[in-house]
Amino acid sequence: MIKNIGNIHGRKMFLFLVFACNFLFSQQTVTGRTIDDNGESLSAVTIINMATDKKVYSNSQGEFSIEASANDELRFVKEDFRRVSRRVLTDGINSPLLITLFQIPKEIEEVKIVKKLTGDLDEDSRLVAKVDKGELVRNAVGLPQPVGKMREKPAEVKQVLLPILLGNLNVQGMYDLISGKARRQKRLYKYDDLQEHIAWVRNRVEDEYFTKAGIPADRISEFIEFSFGAKPQARTYVKASNLSGVLLRLEEAVPLYLDRIKQSKK
Repeated sequence: MIKNIGNIHGRKMFLFLVFACNFLFSQQTVTGRTIDDNGESLSAVTIINMATDKKVYSNSQGEFSIEASANDELRFVKEDFRRVSRRVLTDGINSPLLITLFQIPKEIEEVKIVKKLTGDLDEDSRLVAKVDKGELVRNAVGLPQPVGKMREKPAEVKQVLLPILLGNLNVQGMYDLISGKARRQKRLYKYDDLQEHIAWVRNRVEDEYFTKAGIPADRISEFIEFSFGAKPQARTYVKASNLSGVLLRLEEAVPLYLDRIKQSKK
């Protein structure tokens, strides 16, 4: 009996090592270039491998390189541009990619008188805050706010394995765990929530607020994402719709981010 158990464990370990080796050696470097619809190079485009969650940015010439395996999905994201997705290494082909991102049309904003910041976060948060016209309409009409998000809940190990002990098998849940669907769902939800929180800040704060602090205009979204990692409480304030609290944490992250930029240029 003990010998059989040892053999089973040995086979499992062997299969795991084979799978791991296949995964590592199947990865290749995918290269390419990002451009806009006029053929101009696009820098600071975020390229995400949705299978591994690995992330890189295109350089000043729009060039990028990222590790990927066959049929991985690469997602290309840039503020004010429509996102693009591309499957790579299909049929073993690994030629350089040329990705075109199309800009999202914007309405011309009315001329506004810019007030100077006072240094008081409560006051400044009102000065730099953009007007959410959609929210004003909802409040005026009395439309109910959506509660939660309509998402398929990913399968959890405990919720699938524990019922098996009682003789109940959740076939769909078991399949989602084995196939990796549950893991991909969690990764996608995490990514979507992050983008939503970044957009929440961008929709409420003028770009000038960031550029005056020394943040390059084309790296504002990147800075906000960095701030969420460096100052996690910032996202807590976003969830609570507390703009002054968000600004406080972002200001604390400014010197850290600027130092990171200086280090990257050395």
